[in-house]
Amino acid sequence: MVSKRFTAGAVATAAALALTVTGLTVPANAGPTTSRTFTVVAEDGVSADAAIAAIRAAGGTVVSRTDDVGLYQVTSDRADFAGRVTAASALVGAAEQRAIGRKPKLDRVEQENLLNRTKQAVKAKGNANGKKLDPLDDKLWGLGMIGADKARKVMPGDKRVTVGILDTGVDASQPDLAPNFNWALSRNFAPDIADIDGPCEVASCLDPVGTDDGGHGTHVAGTIGAAANGFGLSGVAPNVSLVELKGGQDSGYFFLNPVVNALVHAGKSGLDVVNMSFYVDPWLYNCTANPADSPESQAEQRAVIKAMKRALNFAHNKGVTLVGSLGNNHEDLGAPRTDVSSPDYGADPYPRPIDNDSCWDLPVEGPHVIGVSAVGPSGKKADYSNYGTEQISVAAPGGWFRDGFGTDTHRTDGNMILSTYPKKVLQEEGSVDENGNVVPGFENSVLKQCTTAGECGYYTYLQGTSMASPHVSGVAALIVSKWGKKEGKDGYGLAPAKVEQHLYRTAAEHACPEPRLQSYANEGRSAEFDAYCAGSLNFNGFYGYGIVDANAAVRSPLKPNVTP
Repeated sequence: MVSKRFTAGAVATAAALALTVTGLTVPANAGPTTSRTFTVVAEDGVSADAAIAAIRAAGGTVVSRTDDVGLYQVTSDRADFAGRVTAASALVGAAEQRAIGRKPKLDRVEQENLLNRTKQAVKAKGNANGKKLDPLDDKLWGLGMIGADKARKVMPGDKRVTVGILDTGVDASQPDLAPNFNWALSRNFAPDIADIDGPCEVASCLDPVGTDDGGHGTHVAGTIGAAANGFGLSGVAPNVSLVELKGGQDSGYFFLNPVVNALVHAGKSGLDVVNMSFYVDPWLYNCTANPADSPESQAEQRAVIKAMKRALNFAHNKGVTLVGSLGNNHEDLGAPRTDVSSPDYGADPYPRPIDNDSCWDLPVEGPHVIGVSAVGPSGKKADYSNYGTEQISVAAPGGWFRDGFGTDTHRTDGNMILSTYPKKVLQEEGSVDENGNVVPGFENSVLKQCTTAGECGYYTYLQGTSMASPHVSGVAALIVSKWGKKEGKDGYGLAPAKVEQHLYRTAAEHACPEPRLQSYANEGRSAEFDAYCAGSLNFNGFYGYGIVDANAAVRSPLKPNVTP
């Protein structure tokens, strides 16, 4: 899951945004203004006309609207706008889009190997099982763990099957992604915000489709569906179509308005699977009425909950299988700790005790989302991974730098997940120079492959539940490819309920470890990381129904008795 921890000083400037969505077209505004930007959500049953009238009465101007889920992007220069929205009976609340700080150089969970480079004792090793396919596939131990190398002999994926990557973008110029990239359905819903993303690359601030200035989405896309083309590496479902749904900022923030619009587009466009490796900012947990929060913050969170549930239900009802990462906060989502990281922009975070019955980590705790935990090469739950019987569905390879304690693989890059990555981002991070060469000292963490024609692709190691979720999305895409049916004139798909049931039924059961209370002291973690595995062999808090099994998913017959 993308981490968005910004510790720089506050920046009070707000950016006004506009984009084309359902019902309204407005030119994007790149420059800062005195107005602030909000996402406003209407109450259930309120018409668009009534909602817009209430927004205007509160002092706001609607710049875009998504009528399917009652969502409005609004600008206002009133200091009391959020409070006026909260008081309006037709409206749930307003989530303000404002930011502090800038993009961090390194993600402390996903790029732990780079933060610990001096501690690495051995060169990264490949841990793959099974037949080598593309040149770098021998480093993809995750493909072997879930049987994806064997599955593709039966079903490598169907081009008619579309997988949405709701993330920071997708670098369609990457040679392993270009063959499978779907230009027609891909969209950018998240214009750059200079205060957090840096200067806009284009005048409109809406980056072209097929680009990724964050890198995270490109890595996710490669795990799902990098082509098996004899070059670089291959994904779990190397012949499906990849659709960019840019709902995340370059800096890693995921705001409500872009995320909801991406999900609505996924449903209307008939996408088969959507991968979501993030949580919606600025609240790690959105609560209906947390006493620690102000009335305006409570209303904001109720708006996030309402809008996300509507969007997830909308996509599911349109035939989209939804897959989400459980998160990297090493906690049981059924018994969350006090939240000390929220809000992660707009104001300083403060301690928020979390009531599990009235607080949600979204989107993974939303309706119809398949929640995924992360394991390392040993099959052990990664220390950072969230878990718990309440929200987990399945487990998948997410990488774990600290795996293999007591062996020569401990703290090596090969324990993580290798996938596609944009050259531009690697250059910004300092691991690739201006000439496109890997900088000395980064040879273990960044790989480069070039075709005979001189076209080069870049690859790097990351870890996290963000890396586990795309393994599951890839398997879901294979299930649709193998067992889907033709729909209408040009459509093809499989009901999400059937995909979900088959995914769970074919997962490889994995028992809780003994002792059930797992300590990560050997890996250098404090007692806060201790995790108790509740449940049975069939279903437990570390592995859910098991580690996903691509080979079993395409070889085991689909049971027909599921009601969509």
